[in-house]
Order: sequence, then C-alpha cells, then structure tokens
Amino acid sequence: MINSFHPPLRTLMGPGPSDVSPRVLAAMARPTIGHLDPAFIGMMDEIKQLLQFALRTNNELTMPVSAPGSAGMEACFVNLVEPGDKVIVCQNGVFGGRMKENVERFGGIALMVEDEWGTAVSLDKVRALMEQHDDIKLLAFVHAETSTGVRSDAEALCRLARDYGCLTIVDAVTSLGGIELEVDLWGIDAIYSGTQKCLSAPPGISPVSFSERALEKVRQRESRVPSWFLDKKLVMGYWGGGQKRAYHHTAPVNALYGLHESLVMLQEEGIKQAWERHQYHHQALRAGLEAMGLHFTVDAPVRLPQLNSVAVPTGVDEARVRSLLLERYGLEIGAGLGVLAGKVWRIGLMGSSCTRRHVMVCIDALENTLLELGADIHAGVAAQAASAAYAE
Repeated sequence: MINSFHPPLRTLMGPGPSDVSPRVLAAMARPTIGHLDPAFIGMMDEIKQLLQFALRTNNELTMPVSAPGSAGMEACFVNLVEPGDKVIVCQNGVFGGRMKENVERFGGIALMVEDEWGTAVSLDKVRALMEQHDDIKLLAFVHAETSTGVRSDAEALCRLARDYGCLTIVDAVTSLGGIELEVDLWGIDAIYSGTQKCLSAPPGISPVSFSERALEKVRQRESRVPSWFLDKKLVMGYWGGGQKRAYHHTAPVNALYGLHESLVMLQEEGIKQAWERHQYHHQALRAGLEAMGLHFTVDAPVRLPQLNSVAVPTGVDEARVRSLLLERYGLEIGAGLGVLAGKVWRIGLMGSSCTRRHVMVCIDALENTLLELGADIHAGVAAQAASAAYAE
C-alpha cells in the first residue's frame, strides 16, 4: 500500500524553487472556495494590484497565468506573434533558445542575436540587426538569464526597441523581486515571470503583464490566437476588473492563496528593500566563496545577486559535491545547463532563501564537502570573510 508522502526538509539554494515561507504554506492550507466565489474574486483583484506593485506597472492586463513560467512565456508569444512576423530573439543562455522555439511554433521568423553564455545581450548587435530590417515586429530577450547568472540591460534594450518601432517581450522569471525591474518606466510591452524564484511561492503560477501597445497588437491580429487557454482576449473576461466574471477555467485556488501571501510579504518589505536585500547577501556570499578560492563566471557589473554562477574547481566531480550537500546537509544547489553543464554550480539567493543563515550554511557546507573530496581550496577563511562583509 502507498502511504502519504512526507517530503524531506531541504534548504533550497538552487536556481528555483526557493524556500517557501511558513506564512505562504499556511495560506495555502486555508479552506478551498469556489473560483467564482465573491470572496475569491475580491482576492483576485488584490493579486492584480500586488502584481502591479511588484512589476512597477499600471497595466490593466496584469494577472497570474494558471501554469508555470513556461506558460507565461507562451502566453506572451502566442498572443503577440503572427505568421510571418519578424522577431529579434536574443540568446545568451538556455532560455533565449526557448523564446526562439516559441516564435517559430507560432509561424514567426526568428532573427537571432547570439552572445557568449555568461555575457549580457549586446546592444550593438541588436541595433545592427534592426538597421538591416525595417519590418521588425518584436524584440524578445531574457532580463535575468537563469542558466548563466547574467543580467542584461532591459532598460536600454526597451529604449532601442521603441526607437525602431518594435514591441518587447521580456523574460523576468528570475528577476522579479530580486533586482531592479521597472515595467512602465522602461517601456516593457509584455513580460512574464514565475512564482518560485524571488517571490518564494510554490511553482505553478506565472505572472504576466501586457502594455496598452501590446494589447492593441492583439486586438488587430489578422489570425486567431492559436491557443484557447492562453488567449488574453478570452481570459480577461475572468481576470478583468469588476465583480462580474465570465467563467474561463478553474483557477488553482489554494496556489493563488500562496501567491497572494507571498506578494503581501513583498509589499510589507518594500520592493526596493527586497532588491537591496538580495544584493546585500550576495556580497557576503561572494566574499566567502572568493576567500575559499572559488571564482564567479560572470563579470561583476552584469552579475545577478540572486543567481550565482560559480566555476567548479579543476578535478572536482561537481555532481558528487551536489549529491553530498543534499545527502549530508539537506542543501540543494544547481548544476550547469547546456554548454555549462559540469562546469559551474548555480547557487540561488532568492526570496526566502536570501538570508544570512542561508549564506553561512552554504559556505560552511560547501567548504567541508570540497575539503573532503580533496579540492585545492583555502580552508578556514570563508566564514570569516563572509562575516566581515556583513560587518561592513
């Protein structure tokens, strides 16, 4: 007979999910009500307001898609890309490649701007491609590339797109709540994120937001949106304003309780304070890891504080390290993806996993494990260096 599942206790410091606050878990355990219940509709309105706060936008179409971040990505592309549309897709990691596939699946033409993994998207390359084509419809890029730990200049890329008459689609799965993100100020037209990174809610929900310019393109489509579930013109009947809602789908009621609570916690902290907290703890983690003799693979000016890409020391079995960290310390860190597989660890400092306790536990566990495996590192100095960074 199969018994109830009881997950082990973990400290989650990989690329996501991050640790979920007891407040969020408790919120998800509250009684389920109907997805058209007036009380639930009132909470839906609050989630919309809280997402507008987190994204720094007044966009009317700001809502959570009832599916993970990949569905948020698809929601943006399926509504905005029509057959024959030319879309500049920037790829400097795994997730730009997924953007390319979305463009092509919906009949668009993907014009690629490729940069070395671990570097930011090149503005000059994007500008050069826009100069070559006078009929670009969209510019798509990843703000915070989860596979590499690099930040691209979203503000400058969006300004460039406006200069050339293009709309923008921005992947903010890892950036929302962790680094500066200004949807309205930067002129982002369509953006998607996830709940399991810096918002520290369980995975399975994808916040999205569409500007009025993006919605106008949706309204003027010559072809029908090829996804019924993700068609924004349909789902707005359910997530639109007012008390009267048209049934579209059964929303994940308890998961949305959790998202609501995580956004309330972000509001209590303050969005700018959350950005500062991620940078603050990143500096201590950096000090400890570098004192140990490890080095980051991303240059400091474009390095993400919430997703730290650290080179595996020569001769070290990186998978064995991760296995021992999980087995002995209950600590999860991430492996490299794509061309970085086996070469880096991805250490997350996201949301509820971005605390002094997490930093010190990670440094201590990683040092002990590397020493046991005979790695050539500096012993006994990492914790002191991290503590000194906090003292500063």
